[in-house]
Amino acid sequence: MDLLLLILCILVSYLFFKIWKLKDSKKDKDCYILDYQCHKPSDDRMVSTHFSGEIIHRNKNLGLEEYKFLLKAIVSSGIGEQTYAPRLVFEGREERPTLQDGISEMEEFYVDTIGKLLERQQISPKEVDILVVNVSMLTSMPSLPSRIINHYKMREDIKVFNLTGMGCSASLISVDIVKNIFKSYPNKLALVATSESLSPNWYSGNNRSMILANCLFRSGGAAILLTNKRSLREKAMFKLKCLVRTHHGAREESYNCCIQSEDKQGRVGFYLGKNLPKAATRALVDNLKVIAPKILPVTELLRFMVKLFIKKIKMRQNPSKGSTNLPPGTPIKAGINFKTGIEHFCIHTGGKAVIDGIQHSLDLTDYDIEPARMTLYRFGNTSASSLWYVLAYMEAKKRLKRGDRVFMISFGAGFKCNSCVWEVLRDLTTGESKGNVWNHCINDYPPKSISNPFTKMYGWLQDEDPDTFKIPETFKIPDEYM
Repeated sequence: MDLLLLILCILVSYLFFKIWKLKDSKKDKDCYILDYQCHKPSDDRMVSTHFSGEIIHRNKNLGLEEYKFLLKAIVSSGIGEQTYAPRLVFEGREERPTLQDGISEMEEFYVDTIGKLLERQQISPKEVDILVVNVSMLTSMPSLPSRIINHYKMREDIKVFNLTGMGCSASLISVDIVKNIFKSYPNKLALVATSESLSPNWYSGNNRSMILANCLFRSGGAAILLTNKRSLREKAMFKLKCLVRTHHGAREESYNCCIQSEDKQGRVGFYLGKNLPKAATRALVDNLKVIAPKILPVTELLRFMVKLFIKKIKMRQNPSKGSTNLPPGTPIKAGINFKTGIEHFCIHTGGKAVIDGIQHSLDLTDYDIEPARMTLYRFGNTSASSLWYVLAYMEAKKRLKRGDRVFMISFGAGFKCNSCVWEVLRDLTTGESKGNVWNHCINDYPPKSISNPFTKMYGWLQDEDPDTFKIPETFKIPDEYM
């Protein structure tokens, strides 16, 4: 009897040990953000309204109709006068880019961000186990990760991943790669570098769908330090709760809505189609269907299901009331309250229309989307790195408190919609981050008005007659702006 009791105790103890070990091992698979650093280019690369006019004027492929189109696009873009462009634009060489222009632009980015990040955390480059780099429109030999490894003299056994062509959603793809590696390899430190090379991709033709990219995309980048080390958990800022990726590449309409291509004259540029809003809406809806059950409380999910059930019954009883005649691409309200499970919304700054669409779909307030609007206004669309500028704005505004959840949403060519939720692990309301890219100007935001002076400076173009208009040697500007 005593022997049976002893065996039973051993079995029970073994069972509890296995359960504890399984639970304990999961802690090594968690993905934490230790720190991050956004890139602030030097002020000599700042694009003022006056300089924007000079760039447009020296493009000899444009005429009055293109001027009017660009004026309308820039005025409604939501971008201000303090964004940054690559150096070759200031040198007037945007029509003759070289490979070195793109490489130099990336070197300036990663030397600044990665250097500051590692120094602030007092981490040696040799301690980095995993390196993931995403730059969509620049390929070089040796690769950008190799250049980073060479510059910082990282270890020989570092695991390297180089992503290209992933578009504005690439930084969350990079995070997903790191997350999956962490599941198999405990006690690791990962570095993600995310940026975009605009130097070789500045469009100098007159195709409206391609020249629009010049109005939206600006220079920037970010470096993110992630870990699954338990010893660093207390220092971590965020913990990844879940991540969902949606890819509509099999749909021709979505696949072709934003794509790098050549115009009829052979000039390379980035095409943004009119069906882009429609493709983004479809991808967002499918993404939300997957992530909503992971991040929202059961009570809100049940409320939504009951509401949807009642709506379907009413539609059966009166089909005419259930029909809608909305234009293609019109944002559709999700009908579910994401604020029941989320405190902060970190939205990709793809443009004013993208931010407005998500605000409408998720029924967000102006306060909720203020970080995205201000990031677009101050830094423009910095492609995959834009999410981290939005996050930095929240931190600089001292919004992030322990236990808060941050919902990141990004879109990218392909067409992709990727999203994730981060949990804030400690109060980030003390302004402790000395490297925050917003620290020097956060008190100036939000400004009373985010309108730009393009209309006042170049509005006279709207009154010009196409039959008599001649391109002037220089654009005339009102005296008060000289």
